[in-house]
Amino acid sequence: MADLLDLLEKTSRTFALSIPPLPEPTRREVTVAYLLFRIADTFEDATHWPPADRIAALGDFGFLLRNGTRAEAERFGQAWTRAGVSRHAGYRELIAETPFVFEAFAALRPEATAILRAHVVRSAEGMARFVGRTDDRGLTLDSLDDLKAYCYAVAGIVGELLTELFLLEEISLRSVAAGLRSRARAFGEALQLVNILKDSDEDAAEGRRYLPPGVARPEVFALARQDLGTAEEYVETLAAHGAPAGLLEFTGLPVALAWAALEAVEARGPGAKIGRPEVLRIVQRVRTALARGERAVAYDRTLSGDTR
Repeated sequence: MADLLDLLEKTSRTFALSIPPLPEPTRREVTVAYLLFRIADTFEDATHWPPADRIAALGDFGFLLRNGTRAEAERFGQAWTRAGVSRHAGYRELIAETPFVFEAFAALRPEATAILRAHVVRSAEGMARFVGRTDDRGLTLDSLDDLKAYCYAVAGIVGELLTELFLLEEISLRSVAAGLRSRARAFGEALQLVNILKDSDEDAAEGRRYLPPGVARPEVFALARQDLGTAEEYVETLAAHGAPAGLLEFTGLPVALAWAALEAVEARGPGAKIGRPEVLRIVQRVRTALARGERAVAYDRTLSGDTR
């Protein structure tokens, strides 16, 4: 687990904070799931590769998830590393460690392995469809519905996967399975929309125009706020039906951080970020709220002066 967490810390600041409090075996399952999604994201983001190469890598990745062997994982991992899949040091290390991640994936309990396989493959296939739309200018999304479809492929499916893992382990949540499943897509979409708004200038410079040209930016901000409200309802449903504190921190902390990031981008424009001191303050606020039995996300927003 230490090696998996080392890869996690090198590839995601937010999830490196929020995953460790999860109870086992969910913690290990979510860690492996994140790393698998990150491998797929790395191929999708490899805009210095021709689209055909990115689609092929996503297809090979899906093959490994379905029925690949350790030897095949080693072969693909070495080939992707030699081809220079990413300029990000942490992502390069993750790709090089593909055999290790797949070994950890195969060692999970069978029910969890089946959940991860089904959802990660669907996400990789969705990414490949969008990569297939890339032209000489890159990828441009056409409408708000197109943006939502993209967010579902890369993040909404993540929300659905997490929900199934929670339901697998926490018997008390099964009575509200329908409510959780109905909100899972918006939970993932909310976090992705905030990232898209924050990184829009950088993405556009690399040929990824996720914000549709014909859609006013306030419409996207409004959708992000709506989805974050649904994400809060998701966390509150977990809390009301006996989810452990670690699971509430895992789901509540990214939502609280997303609210803060959205406010920063609204105030200062694309590229605005919340600094590490503010991140640590939000982490402490969420943990204090949970220790007091209060609503983690709403508590954080109240302290920050947000009256929405």
